[in-house]
Amino acid sequence: MKELVEFLCRELVDDRDGVQVTESFDDRGSTYRVTVAPGELGKVIGRGGRTAKAIRTVVRAAASRQNVSARVDFED
Repeated sequence: MKELVEFLCRELVDDRDGVQVTESFDDRGSTYRVTVAPGELGKVIGRGGRTAKAIRTVVRAAASRQNVSARVDFED
């Protein structure tokens, strides 16, 4: 799942090496924290948060196919 999040985010930004995804686990499932290079956060979030919502939807759908729970958070 982490590879999926990295792929989706790296395709959206100019500085692909600036994308880092960290994975943590808690009682609600996996959380993927996406950190991008300065100035790139807007490209990942999109206008009105539509791109971020789409990324979250794809990750949630992929996670449900594996019977797990996953969330995605974005940071600059």
